[in-house]
Amino acid sequence: MSYLFTSESVSEGHPDKVADQISDALIDNFLAWDSQSKVACETLVTTGLVVIAGEVKTNTYIDVQKIAREVIRKIGYTKSEYMFEADSCGVISAIHEQSADINRGVDKTNKEEQGAGDQGMMFGYANNETENYMPLPLFLAHLVLDELALIRRENKNIKYLRPDAKSQVTIEYNDNNQPIRIDTIVISTQHDDFIKPKTNKQSDIDKADTEMLNKIREDMINIVIPRVIKKLQPSVKKLFNDKIQYHINPTGKFVIGGPHGDTGLTGRKIIVDTYGGRGAHGGGAFSGKDPSKVDRSAAYATRHIAKNMVAAGLCNEVLVQVSYAIGVAEPCGLYINTFGTAKVKMTDGEIAKEIGKIFDMKPYAIETRLKLRNPIYSETASYGHMGRKNELVEKTYFSPDGKTKKLKVELFTWEKLDYTDKIKKAFKIK
Repeated sequence: MSYLFTSESVSEGHPDKVADQISDALIDNFLAWDSQSKVACETLVTTGLVVIAGEVKTNTYIDVQKIAREVIRKIGYTKSEYMFEADSCGVISAIHEQSADINRGVDKTNKEEQGAGDQGMMFGYANNETENYMPLPLFLAHLVLDELALIRRENKNIKYLRPDAKSQVTIEYNDNNQPIRIDTIVISTQHDDFIKPKTNKQSDIDKADTEMLNKIREDMINIVIPRVIKKLQPSVKKLFNDKIQYHINPTGKFVIGGPHGDTGLTGRKIIVDTYGGRGAHGGGAFSGKDPSKVDRSAAYATRHIAKNMVAAGLCNEVLVQVSYAIGVAEPCGLYINTFGTAKVKMTDGEIAKEIGKIFDMKPYAIETRLKLRNPIYSETASYGHMGRKNELVEKTYFSPDGKTKKLKVELFTWEKLDYTDKIKKAFKIK
């Protein structure tokens, strides 16, 4: 029997994502000037206020307030009517030194024996539903909001958009776990109060709100969705149909939003950040953490393993788990579940043992293999950490004392298909 599966995404202007982006911008600036920085940075955003707290061990100094304001400005909170604006909001920093007790377990004389920054389990997932080996509902939910943000910045076809938005996509699957059609698309977007009532009578207020909602619905369905469809491969395009249920701003008016509408916190969108509810999640957030924190680095490493396994033809779907004890380099265990889709005559346990020989999962090995001691994290903090484009970019950083540094860095290294040949060889896949 067919079934429905749903994933959601949130925009860069969603309050939780504003917090994530500030935390990761701080990480990047610390790493740009001191690549060995140890950082755990949490951000809270609310009406007119940013609060940053955390633990840092570094040899550099950065301008926390300036960086936070730059992030907020780039997102698009630049008007006073938003009640959260880059130049006028307060920024409070409560950053202090990292615990020596924790650092003792992480830093080792022999870097290869660097201990895990904490205990816990991390998961990576991949399937063959999309070209980037991501679950299709989440892929589409991200794409809708990415396109909405582009339209907002163009400020041509739709001029009333504000930064905060959410999306949700529900897809029907058949008994073979193959997507057969899109059932429901939800889009909630913050907007200007662009149709004013003629009088203060409730009937006129309701009429203006209805006209606004109808216009927003029309634009989402007739402008945003066609632009999304144009970017899709043919196999996904055919899933769109004239029977899709659209819920556009289902509560009605959405003028009050962003950090003024809801307080935002770092690390509160971990399912949006990963696989949209497919597979599993260990519970640890990513943003605001340097790569010695295996919550982040090992989650990237398990995604790297999972994607290369599917791309190599070893299986159609896979979940990879790794676990650690704080201060210990060797993982406690490596678990693999191919959901019965493995193309080799081996148990999942046997596959896991062989994969463990190919990928060194010690924290320092992960940092080195995926080049995680570079300032590559700002780009991860909205529209998902997984399934993104691996590319080389140049970044420029400015220190409080007037120095400038330009760095070429490689983004989303965990999305590279650079281990498929090794996997094929190990499992004798032609």
